[in-house]
Amino acid sequence: MDGEDEVVEREVGPSPAERYSLLVERFVHGVELAAATVFALLFAVGVVDLILQIGGAVQTGSITDPLVVIGFIDTGLLLLIIVEVYQTVLAYVEENNTRRIVQLVIYTGVIAMVRKAIIFRTGEYATLQDALLAAGAYTLLIFALVALLFAERVYGGASPLESD
Repeated sequence: MDGEDEVVEREVGPSPAERYSLLVERFVHGVELAAATVFALLFAVGVVDLILQIGGAVQTGSITDPLVVIGFIDTGLLLLIIVEVYQTVLAYVEENNTRRIVQLVIYTGVIAMVRKAIIFRTGEYATLQDALLAAGAYTLLIFALVALLFAERVYGGASPLESD
C-alpha cells in the first residue's frame, strides 16, 4: 500500500434505537403469548365449570327449567367468545394479515350480540322504555355486524377465514 488511505469497511451492528425496537418487539410478542395462554386457561376453566353446572342441574332436576338452560347457552356462547378472542390474539402473534384479524373481531361481535339477544330480559330494566332502547341498540348492532360480514364476503375477495 503506497500511502493511500485505505478505507476499512467494518460491519456495523444495529443502532441503539434498532436494538431497543427489537427488545420491545420481543416483549410485546411475549405479552401476546401470555394473553393467549390466559384465554386458553379461561376457556378450559369455563368448560369444566359448564360441565359441573350441567351435572348439578341434572342432579337437582333443574335441567328442565328453561332459565337454567338459557344460563347454559349463555355460558356456552361466552366460551365461544373467549375462543374467538384467543384466535384473534393468536392472529396477532402469528402476524396474520389484517383482514383475518378483522374477520375474527366481527365474528366475536356477532357471537357477543347473539348472546345478548338470547339472555335479554325486559324485567332487568327499570322501565319498559329502557328495555326498548336496549333492544333497539342490540338490534342495530346486530344488523351492523351482519352488514359488515356481508360486505366483507362480497367485497373482501377470498373466502372468509381462509387458512394460512
